[in-house]
Amino acid sequence: MDNEFLKKVFITLHWTIAKNVNPDSVIDKLVFKDVITDNDFCYLYNIPDPASRCETLLSLLHFSPHPETFIQLRLALLDEYPGIVAEVDEQLSSLTTRQPQQPVMSQTAEGKLLRFLSHFVKLCQRHTGLHSLLTESCFTSSQIKVISLRSCCMVSIPTLS
Repeated sequence: MDNEFLKKVFITLHWTIAKNVNPDSVIDKLVFKDVITDNDFCYLYNIPDPASRCETLLSLLHFSPHPETFIQLRLALLDEYPGIVAEVDEQLSSLTTRQPQQPVMSQTAEGKLLRFLSHFVKLCQRHTGLHSLLTESCFTSSQIKVISLRSCCMVSIPTLS
């Protein structure tokens, strides 16, 4: 079970959990697992309304440095709120089995740039007779640098946006 995927699921279920969960036992379990600090524990128990306390708890968990924050939250909900955990598991299953759509390379800015560079290389090879014009390529976020060590020239091309 991946903490990042669970985090996404808990974001979508934020309001459902805030409205339907009494956070007291969940808070106790998360303190025991060192997911939330003693200071956060005291802060949460000073919030009188359980729904507000639960909403604040969920917000605090997004800033927790614990590597298994949302795994521990799922486990803390399991005994008292099996319906919510079932919904979490269902959304998690849907999220992890879905394959992300990859953009077609020719339609992306990188694809357009690679086509341009391919044409540029062919043009240089025709006019200069170099068979291996590009010996090093360095791609950065601000620009693309094509360094040709054989011809001792450098071409700097801004990235397409």
